[in-house]
Amino acid sequence: MMNEATKNIYEDIPKEMFELAQQDETLHDTKLETKARGYFADALVRFRKNRASVIGAWIIFFLLLFSLLSPILSKYTVRDQDKYYVNYPPYIRSIAEKKIGIFDGAAVHASQNEAAMAQWKAVAIETGYDPLLKILETTETVSLYRGKERITKTYKIQTNKYYEQGMIFRVLSFQEFEDIQKWQDETGIQVIYPFVEAKDIKDITSANVWYQVSDNKGTPKYDKEGNFIPAYSTNTAKEGAPYHSKRLENDPGNWIYSMQKSGAVQCRVCYYNYYTYVNGHEPMYIMGTNSMGMDLFCAIGIGSRFSIIFALLVSVINLTIGAVYGAIQGYYGGAVDMIMDRIADILYEVPFIVVSTLFQLHLAPKVGVVPSFLFAFVLTGWIGMAALVRKQFYRFKSQEFVMAARTLGASDWRLMFKHIFPNAIGTIITSCALTIPGVIRSETTLTYLGIVNIADFAGTSLGTLMSQGQTSMTSSPHAMFFPAMYFALLLIAFNLFGNGLRDAFNPSLRGVDD
Repeated sequence: MMNEATKNIYEDIPKEMFELAQQDETLHDTKLETKARGYFADALVRFRKNRASVIGAWIIFFLLLFSLLSPILSKYTVRDQDKYYVNYPPYIRSIAEKKIGIFDGAAVHASQNEAAMAQWKAVAIETGYDPLLKILETTETVSLYRGKERITKTYKIQTNKYYEQGMIFRVLSFQEFEDIQKWQDETGIQVIYPFVEAKDIKDITSANVWYQVSDNKGTPKYDKEGNFIPAYSTNTAKEGAPYHSKRLENDPGNWIYSMQKSGAVQCRVCYYNYYTYVNGHEPMYIMGTNSMGMDLFCAIGIGSRFSIIFALLVSVINLTIGAVYGAIQGYYGGAVDMIMDRIADILYEVPFIVVSTLFQLHLAPKVGVVPSFLFAFVLTGWIGMAALVRKQFYRFKSQEFVMAARTLGASDWRLMFKHIFPNAIGTIITSCALTIPGVIRSETTLTYLGIVNIADFAGTSLGTLMSQGQTSMTSSPHAMFFPAMYFALLLIAFNLFGNGLRDAFNPSLRGVDD
């Protein structure tokens, strides 16, 4: 009952304050202005809010784009392997000429004496390509020689490795010798240079010594103006074939450009220009070359293609097998589940690396390297997926919607793959996304260790490239750095992407943070 004090309060309130707010009105539920959002749309919203996962997805996109486009954009294939340009750093001539410190093919050489410095200078004079970029350090050593002080200088220098190759000796057929002369006349680029006989340069075997020397160490002789004195041969009796093309500017007309060589001709050729003649373009390696003389820009794209496609194929096969196997386990349970689980336990204990090695030794000769490699991954790779699907089936098979479908006469197969499996698809997709980097890592490890060699099938792989780069890490770190960087980014990106999918498809988070 209302007490006296409360009654007095209400008596003081005017009667017009007690009128009904909706008097003579019909009340209805307010129509929802937003659209219903499905399971996958809701997952996409949550995925977009995970910045790390979105970044991972973009990284994967760009890495896939690189794998697709790099072999197309490159002027080389993985079969193009230059034996002279081995472990050469990244080089693009148009950028190198700007001297901004990148793509300049730079290499560092220590302990260069005066004879070596003279040879670098001689290469620049003869070919027009100066290999010396800069002198980094000069060291003077004082010693006693026949009672007198002698100062010896040594240098630490930076050179362009593509120019430092300079000259090489090349044996050419008579037809190729003629073809090069025609090409020289058309382009104005000197490929063949005057020949130098070993006896005239103290039996030095370097093709870059074209000047008179005072000893077999390559110490040059100079004229009164301090210039090199050419040692080009004029022995026409030993000339290999007539030369009627472009000559050096200071050629008096009697220098010979080839020597006889067992039914062919031996020449001194500028390798940079000879490379241009053979390939139709100057050398240009955006990521440098490896120990096989292979263009890394193209090779990484080809190798990563195989790794990604192989990982996707393994994941699809394991998903299919694991989904069917785990569905049967989880749906029927009991003795069926126990027997199938024991079979999976036995296979799971088989060491993967042992299986891979045995298959490569005994199965690969019969069915091929890649099919046997694929079989090794599939033999036990589906077990984790089967366990995941089994768990999901145990979770959903007793739900009301399944019982209702069973009551309406749905078959076991329809119940499993029409009603239960779609509810577990989010978790399964997440598992597949997280499986892909694991497959890539295992595949790369096996090719890196040399247990599996897929070069004949795919051309190369990331593991093979890293294995080749390991042999020259100290002198040519780029050969290891670029494949390893791609591999690391690929694994990190897939893990970030997979973690984002895991959170996005988590049913307990549905509708959170809208």
